[in-house]
Amino acid sequence: MDVKQTMREILVAESDAIRNIPVTDAYEKAVGLIVEKIHNKGGKLVTSGMGKCGQIADNIATTFSSTGIPAVFLHPSEAQHGDLGVLQPGDVLLLLSNSGRTSEIIALVQLAKELYSHLPIVVITGNPGGRLAKMADVCLATGGAPEVCPLGLTPTTSTTMMTVMGDVLVVSTMKATGFTREDYAKRHHGGYLGQKSRGSDSQY
Repeated sequence: MDVKQTMREILVAESDAIRNIPVTDAYEKAVGLIVEKIHNKGGKLVTSGMGKCGQIADNIATTFSSTGIPAVFLHPSEAQHGDLGVLQPGDVLLLLSNSGRTSEIIALVQLAKELYSHLPIVVITGNPGGRLAKMADVCLATGGAPEVCPLGLTPTTSTTMMTVMGDVLVVSTMKATGFTREDYAKRHHGGYLGQKSRGSDSQY
Protein backbone atom coordinates (compact mmCIF):
# COMPACT_ATOMS: atom_id res chain seq x y z
CA MET A 1 0.00 0.00 0.00
CA ASP A 2 1.31 3.44 -1.01
CA VAL A 3 0.06 5.78 1.72
CA LYS A 4 1.34 8.88 -0.05
CA GLN A 5 -0.51 7.97 -3.23
CA THR A 6 -3.65 7.29 -1.24
CA MET A 7 -3.25 10.69 0.38
CA ARG A 8 -2.91 12.39 -3.00
CA GLU A 9 -6.04 10.66 -4.27
CA ILE A 10 -8.05 11.65 -1.20
CA LEU A 11 -6.88 15.26 -1.38
CA VAL A 12 -7.97 15.46 -5.02
CA ALA A 13 -11.30 13.70 -4.42
CA GLU A 14 -12.29 15.76 -1.41
CA SER A 15 -11.11 19.03 -2.97
CA ASP A 16 -13.20 18.30 -6.05
CA ALA A 17 -16.19 17.44 -3.86
CA ILE A 18 -15.91 20.77 -2.05
CA ARG A 19 -15.58 22.71 -5.30
CA ASN A 20 -18.72 21.02 -6.60
CA ILE A 21 -20.96 21.86 -3.65
CA PRO A 22 -23.95 23.59 -5.27
CA VAL A 23 -23.87 27.35 -4.72
CA THR A 24 -27.53 28.38 -4.49
CA ASP A 25 -29.80 31.13 -3.20
CA ALA A 26 -30.73 28.77 -0.36
CA TYR A 27 -27.65 29.95 1.56
CA GLU A 28 -28.94 33.53 1.57
CA LYS A 29 -32.28 32.29 2.86
CA ALA A 30 -30.61 30.20 5.60
CA VAL A 31 -28.42 33.08 6.73
CA GLY A 32 -31.41 35.41 6.61
CA LEU A 33 -33.35 33.10 8.93
CA ILE A 34 -30.44 32.90 11.38
CA VAL A 35 -29.92 36.65 11.43
CA GLU A 36 -33.62 37.49 11.75
CA LYS A 37 -34.70 34.83 14.25
CA ILE A 38 -31.57 34.66 16.39
CA HIS A 39 -29.49 37.83 16.05
CA ASN A 40 -32.42 40.23 15.75
CA LYS A 41 -35.12 38.51 17.81
CA GLY A 42 -33.16 36.61 20.47
CA GLY A 43 -33.77 32.99 19.51
CA LYS A 44 -31.09 30.34 19.21
CA LEU A 45 -29.80 27.84 16.68
CA VAL A 46 -30.44 24.19 17.53
CA THR A 47 -28.35 21.76 15.50
CA SER A 48 -28.79 18.01 15.27
CA GLY A 49 -27.54 14.96 13.44
CA MET A 50 -27.01 11.27 14.11
CA GLY A 51 -23.61 9.57 14.26
CA LYS A 52 -20.84 11.34 12.34
CA CYS A 53 -23.31 13.98 11.13
CA GLY A 54 -24.08 14.67 14.77
CA GLN A 55 -20.42 15.35 15.48
CA ILE A 56 -20.33 17.89 12.65
CA ALA A 57 -23.60 19.44 13.86
CA ASP A 58 -22.11 19.80 17.35
CA ASN A 59 -19.03 21.51 15.91
CA ILE A 60 -21.19 23.90 13.89
CA ALA A 61 -23.12 24.82 17.05
CA THR A 62 -19.99 25.61 19.05
CA THR A 63 -18.57 27.67 16.18
CA PHE A 64 -21.77 29.69 15.90
CA SER A 65 -21.82 30.26 19.67
CA SER A 66 -18.30 31.69 19.62
CA THR A 67 -19.21 34.06 16.79
CA GLY A 68 -22.29 35.73 18.23
CA ILE A 69 -25.11 33.29 17.44
CA PRO A 70 -26.30 31.31 20.52
CA ALA A 71 -26.41 27.66 19.49
CA VAL A 72 -26.77 24.25 21.08
CA PHE A 73 -26.53 20.67 19.86
CA LEU A 74 -29.57 18.49 20.45
CA HIS A 75 -29.02 14.74 20.23
CA PRO A 76 -31.93 13.37 18.18
CA SER A 77 -32.40 10.29 20.36
CA GLU A 78 -32.23 12.23 23.63
CA ALA A 79 -34.80 14.63 22.18
CA GLN A 80 -37.32 11.79 22.48
CA HIS A 81 -36.58 11.50 26.20
CA GLY A 82 -37.17 15.07 27.31
CA ASP A 83 -34.34 17.07 25.72
CA LEU A 84 -36.80 18.38 23.13
CA GLY A 85 -37.67 20.88 25.86
CA VAL A 86 -34.62 22.93 24.88
CA LEU A 87 -36.59 24.17 21.87
CA GLN A 88 -38.32 27.53 22.02
CA PRO A 89 -40.68 29.09 19.46
CA GLY A 90 -38.11 31.64 18.26
CA ASP A 91 -35.43 29.06 17.46
CA VAL A 92 -34.10 27.74 14.16
CA LEU A 93 -33.36 24.04 13.60
CA LEU A 94 -30.30 23.07 11.54
CA LEU A 95 -30.35 19.36 10.74
CA LEU A 96 -27.65 17.24 9.09
CA SER A 97 -28.33 13.95 7.32
CA ASN A 98 -26.36 12.72 4.34
CA SER A 99 -28.98 10.13 3.39
CA GLY A 100 -31.84 12.54 3.95
CA ARG A 101 -33.83 9.78 5.58
CA THR A 102 -32.22 9.25 8.99
CA SER A 103 -35.10 7.94 11.12
CA GLU A 104 -34.09 9.77 14.29
CA ILE A 105 -33.89 13.09 12.43
CA ILE A 106 -37.22 12.54 10.68
CA ALA A 107 -38.74 11.83 14.10
CA LEU A 108 -37.13 14.98 15.52
CA VAL A 109 -38.75 17.12 12.82
CA GLN A 110 -42.14 15.60 13.55
CA LEU A 111 -41.79 16.13 17.30
CA ALA A 112 -40.49 19.67 16.89
CA LYS A 113 -43.38 20.58 14.59
CA GLU A 114 -45.88 19.17 17.10
CA LEU A 115 -44.33 21.43 19.73
CA TYR A 116 -43.95 24.55 17.55
CA SER A 117 -45.58 24.23 14.15
CA HIS A 118 -43.87 27.29 12.67
CA LEU A 119 -40.31 26.41 13.73
CA PRO A 120 -38.05 27.04 10.68
CA ILE A 121 -35.93 24.10 9.59
CA VAL A 122 -32.69 24.21 7.59
CA VAL A 123 -31.33 20.90 6.30
CA ILE A 124 -27.87 19.97 5.02
CA THR A 125 -28.11 16.74 3.05
CA GLY A 126 -26.70 14.70 0.22
CA ASN A 127 -30.22 13.81 -0.87
CA PRO A 128 -32.11 16.99 -1.84
CA GLY A 129 -35.00 14.88 -3.17
CA GLY A 130 -35.39 12.91 0.03
CA ARG A 131 -38.04 13.00 2.73
CA LEU A 132 -36.09 15.25 5.09
CA ALA A 133 -35.42 17.84 2.39
CA LYS A 134 -39.13 17.99 1.62
CA MET A 135 -39.87 18.70 5.29
CA ALA A 136 -37.41 21.61 5.40
CA ASP A 137 -37.90 25.31 4.84
CA VAL A 138 -34.39 25.53 3.41
CA CYS A 139 -32.38 22.68 1.87
CA LEU A 140 -28.62 22.94 1.35
CA ALA A 141 -27.40 20.09 -0.86
CA THR A 142 -23.87 18.73 -0.57
CA GLY A 143 -23.80 17.58 -4.17
CA GLY A 144 -23.66 13.93 -3.17
CA ALA A 145 -20.01 13.18 -4.00
CA PRO A 146 -19.04 9.56 -3.16
CA GLU A 147 -17.22 8.81 0.06
CA VAL A 148 -13.46 8.32 -0.26
CA CYS A 149 -13.79 5.31 2.05
CA PRO A 150 -12.75 2.27 -0.06
CA LEU A 151 -16.03 0.60 0.92
CA GLY A 152 -18.02 3.67 -0.08
CA LEU A 153 -19.70 3.56 3.33
CA THR A 154 -17.79 5.42 6.06
CA PRO A 155 -18.77 9.12 6.31
CA THR A 156 -15.64 10.84 5.01
CA THR A 157 -16.22 13.09 2.00
CA SER A 158 -19.78 13.83 3.12
CA THR A 159 -18.72 15.08 6.54
CA THR A 160 -15.94 17.16 4.98
CA MET A 161 -18.52 18.88 2.76
CA MET A 162 -20.90 19.43 5.66
CA THR A 163 -18.11 21.00 7.69
CA VAL A 164 -17.33 23.41 4.85
CA MET A 165 -21.03 24.22 4.40
CA GLY A 166 -21.25 24.98 8.11
CA ASP A 167 -18.27 27.32 7.73
CA VAL A 168 -20.07 29.11 4.88
CA LEU A 169 -23.10 29.68 7.13
CA VAL A 170 -20.98 30.87 10.06
CA VAL A 171 -18.78 33.26 8.06
CA SER A 172 -21.72 34.62 6.06
CA THR A 173 -23.63 35.24 9.28
CA MET A 174 -20.63 36.99 10.86
CA LYS A 175 -20.47 39.31 7.85
CA ALA A 176 -24.22 39.92 7.91
CA THR A 177 -24.24 40.83 11.61
CA GLY A 178 -21.01 42.85 11.54
CA PHE A 179 -19.41 40.62 14.18
CA THR A 180 -16.11 42.15 15.31
CA ARG A 181 -12.85 41.11 16.93
CA GLU A 182 -14.04 42.84 20.11
CA ASP A 183 -17.26 40.83 20.02
CA TYR A 184 -15.21 37.66 19.66
CA ALA A 185 -13.00 38.59 22.62
CA LYS A 186 -16.06 38.93 24.87
CA ARG A 187 -17.00 35.32 24.14
CA HIS A 188 -13.56 33.71 24.05
CA HIS A 189 -11.60 34.46 27.20
CA GLY A 190 -9.18 31.57 27.53
CA GLY A 191 -6.28 30.11 25.61
CA TYR A 192 -4.34 31.34 22.62
CA LEU A 193 -7.39 32.63 20.73
CA GLY A 194 -8.54 34.57 23.76
CA GLN A 195 -5.13 36.21 24.00
CA LYS A 196 -4.97 36.84 20.25
CA SER A 197 -8.41 38.42 20.13
CA ARG A 198 -7.25 40.98 22.69
CA GLY A 199 -3.91 41.63 21.03
CA SER A 200 -0.71 39.64 21.47
CA ASP A 201 0.36 41.67 24.54
CA SER A 202 -2.86 41.33 26.48
CA GLN A 203 -2.93 39.34 29.69
CA TYR A 204 -5.94 37.52 31.06
